[in-house]
Amino acid sequence: MALSYAIIGTGGIGGYYGGCLAKSGKDVHFLFHTDYEFVKQNGLQVDSVRGDFHLQQIQAYGNSNEMPQCDVVLVCMKTTNNHLLKDLLSPIVHKNTVVVLIQNGLGIEKQLSDEMPNVSVVGATAFICTTKIAPGHIHHAEYGSLTMAKYCGECESIMQQVAEDFVEAGVEVHIGDDLNSIRWKKLVWNIPYNGLTVVMNAATNDLTFNPDSRQLVIDLMEEVVAAGKACGAKISDTFVSKMIEMTEKMTPYSPSMRVDYDAHRPMEIQAMYTNPIQIAAQHGFAMKKTEVVEKQLRFLAQNR
Repeated sequence: MALSYAIIGTGGIGGYYGGCLAKSGKDVHFLFHTDYEFVKQNGLQVDSVRGDFHLQQIQAYGNSNEMPQCDVVLVCMKTTNNHLLKDLLSPIVHKNTVVVLIQNGLGIEKQLSDEMPNVSVVGATAFICTTKIAPGHIHHAEYGSLTMAKYCGECESIMQQVAEDFVEAGVEVHIGDDLNSIRWKKLVWNIPYNGLTVVMNAATNDLTFNPDSRQLVIDLMEEVVAAGKACGAKISDTFVSKMIEMTEKMTPYSPSMRVDYDAHRPMEIQAMYTNPIQIAAQHGFAMKKTEVVEKQLRFLAQNR
């Protein structure tokens, strides 16, 4: 069965993954905000380490009410806009649609499921360095794999088809059975590097290779691992060292929160920091170091 796809949030993540699917011949419908008129006229450009490509004929929309109902919706927008999600999704889902949240943070699947209880929901994390650098222009620097797992609904067969479509499009995909562990593992990297690049005005390489900041990164990572385990996540004892080694090999990079801060956009503090702190506290674990970074980020957001 050929699946139809909707991309909600055509920035670095949605532009790259949706672009790969469209390039491979899949039926993909893109929702744009500020880039809509530009993309309708000029198409979507993706500069990628795996080969640049340009999509001139693209199914672009400026309003989800104008989009068709699709089999799969890939939600790639920042969680700071998730309060809009129910209204954005309502026109484009049918009774068997699967919504895949390719977003950062914790607790986001529950929020959507509470608002739209009849929708099948899948959580996904992206291991990728990609950014929108100009209207309709995506820069993919490194990596690119997706890991996804079911949250609720009857969606196993469609998940498998989505994975096959992505593989055909040149994207590595892993299907897991433990979304809680997948989310906490992503936070092991996200909590130190997203927050500290903002608070310390630094790139990933600065934090990794300076002895003092490196130790701070490790301390935060170890706290996230401990919090995740307290919440039932399965994370290996060598995971922190693997994350550090991976970052050592990474091209110097400004994560999404630093990009948002520099662009004077809202930061994903709630989903990436506050939610994990609160969920860990419910399981009897206090994320004291993470709380410090959270408070610093909230101060900067309120007083920039």
